[in-house]
Amino acid sequence: MDIIKKLEEINLSLPEISTPGGNYVSVNVRGDIAYVAIQFPIENGEYHYQGRLGAELTTEDGYKAMQLCALNVLAQIEKKVGFENVEGLNHADAYFQAIGNWDDSPQVVNGASDLFVKVLAEKGTHSRAIFGVDRLPRNFAVGLTTSWSLLESDHELP
Repeated sequence: MDIIKKLEEINLSLPEISTPGGNYVSVNVRGDIAYVAIQFPIENGEYHYQGRLGAELTTEDGYKAMQLCALNVLAQIEKKVGFENVEGLNHADAYFQAIGNWDDSPQVVNGASDLFVKVLAEKGTHSRAIFGVDRLPRNFAVGLTTSWSLLESDHELP
């Protein structure tokens, strides 16, 4: 599975991984499941897509923001687990902050879902949940957590 090549074909690349903002790890492996801590729309240390959907940001902005969160998830998986050790994506939890009458969250979260399926094919299909929240750290519009099934392996993870 050449994720890097598939990303290049759609003019995307993996960003540098960000470090946790608190006392936790960005990827926690328990048995054959890898849990990726919340990823925000950060690209190589720069914050993007801050504000509320439906006010400062459009639904299209939200889609791009969630796509960037998904790229950060993939970067974490590649660095901490390695794509060769991945059986597939299990589940995604998506978080967003918006104004009261805005209701396009499924379209926004498709920014992540579409990317996962496009670059991982069958391994990228997943269940998901979407949560509207009052506030996200650093005023990010969206955030994304995921869980992954790992292949059984006798070797150490990266």
